[in-house]
Amino acid sequence: MKYNSQGLEHIFHALADRSRLQMVERLSFGPASVKELAEPLEMALPSVLKHLKVLEEGGIVFSEKLGRVRTYRLDPKQLIGIESWMEERKASWNRSFDRLSNFLIESSNDNSDGE
Repeated sequence: MKYNSQGLEHIFHALADRSRLQMVERLSFGPASVKELAEPLEMALPSVLKHLKVLEEGGIVFSEKLGRVRTYRLDPKQLIGIESWMEERKASWNRSFDRLSNFLIESSNDNSDGE
């Protein structure tokens, strides 16, 4: 396993909210200030900051303060754990489907031999 399951829990928790997903989507285009992230969400700045804190705790974003402006950036490295986890699930499902397919082919061949 290439990922830390405890880290994944934090990442999935951070992404489990529509507003946070919107923020991540916005940050995928480049850095943004808190104000820029808050504008499309129609929520108070303290609520936006709470959501950003969850994203930071999940390791999905990081921030830096320049003067009076706090800017957030996406940390794509943290999303690699999700990609690895999904690839492992996909490989497992494909193996199961391959076994089922082989079973159905063998069953079909066995039935046609008996006729």
